[in-house]
Amino acid sequence: MAPVALVVDDSMLIRHTVCRFLEARGYEVESATNGLEALEMIDRLRPGLIVTDLQMPKMTGVELIAAL
Repeated sequence: MAPVALVVDDSMLIRHTVCRFLEARGYEVESATNGLEALEMIDRLRPGLIVTDLQMPKMTGVELIAAL
């Protein structure tokens, strides 16, 4: 079973680029557009890796990290 990564960024281009990078390295990748969306996904996904932008709408990456 591949390790799970969660990519959190409000930029579609950045999400796409980072997701493809991680998939090429064997990760099963999911993505979210902001910290709030990511927080709702974390219990279900149990990611081993989270890559997050710091400045996003609704909940920033800093707020996401603090909530974790």
